[in-house]
Amino acid sequence: MKVIEITKENFAEEVLKSDKPVLVDFWAAWCGPCRMLSPVIEEIAEELDDVKVCKVNIDEQETIASDFNIMSIPTLIVFKKGQPVDALVGVNPKEKIIELVRK
Repeated sequence: MKVIEITKENFAEEVLKSDKPVLVDFWAAWCGPCRMLSPVIEEIAEELDDVKVCKVNIDEQETIASDFNIMSIPTLIVFKKGQPVDALVGVNPKEKIIELVRK
């Protein structure tokens, strides 16, 4: 699957109402660590069919970032059945991110 860009218009449908676990990457274009993590997020999206992978640009979607108290980026949040269940902050290895989603 491809990474889905999240906006306030599609957040509920893509994340909160998803029947699959959702990995959401909160990022910004000016963030070096976010750019480092981006290819890893793309790989995870391609490799895991049972997980939806999404990205939220915090500069363009400030309301969503604020709703989840995003203070540092990159922040990854895993949603299951519409609820945030786990998170990672910073650049982490692909294996650790996959482990987070699989919990």
